[in-house]
Amino acid sequence: MILVTAGAGFIGANFVLDWLALHDEPIVNLDVLTYAGNLENLTSIMTRAICSSKAASRTMNLIEELLRSHGPRTILNLAAVPAAT
Repeated sequence: MILVTAGAGFIGANFVLDWLALHDEPIVNLDVLTYAGNLENLTSIMTRAICSSKAASRTMNLIEELLRSHGPRTILNLAAVPAAT
């Protein structure tokens, strides 16, 4: 299993959709659902993704719990970083 951060954004959602189309390995998707994240991007696969969380990805307790409970073999951080103004 893999853990994807920002899996509801443009890049992340496309990765999640492609991954699940090509692999049987499940995904844990973590997204803060701010300006870039939209769960509607993942409507077609919601029953196949282990979780999609609105919780802040910066919450260490949540991340530690996901790592303990799901034991992902890899983590992909696909979060975009907004440009400084």
